[in-house]
Amino acid sequence: MKRLPVLFLSASILVFACTSNNKYDVKAKDKYESTKEELSVTEQKNPERFIKVTGSDKRNLLGQTVIKGNLFNSAKIVSYKDVDLKLSFYSKTGALLEEDHETIYETVEPGGSKSFKTKYFAPKGTDSVAIKVLSAKF
Repeated sequence: MKRLPVLFLSASILVFACTSNNKYDVKAKDKYESTKEELSVTEQKNPERFIKVTGSDKRNLLGQTVIKGNLFNSAKIVSYKDVDLKLSFYSKTGALLEEDHETIYETVEPGGSKSFKTKYFAPKGTDSVAIKVLSAKF
């Protein structure tokens, strides 16, 4: 007889402990999915915010300016491809000599990076080159 109440109490605790409140789980999943969608939309609309570019330049024996760079994707969801860059060639005094566009036909995964290399016959008097991301496809 003493075992029956103990058994009943144990069974009750086990049943209530194993039961989860699914409405909170569903709400959490819905909130996560909506946040993820909002982030994806933001990343798609603003690729220049999430792609960082670094680079260096030097002259080769043919007189070309060789630009080596690296693209880094800081986005969490979106992969970018066909990154459009603006190259600005400056003189020693900081005067803008010329601007060109270069497209890097690579896919940069979220959190990933890609290196690139391009060559230009830069205008006479070029001292430095600035690189800026204009746009990208996703």
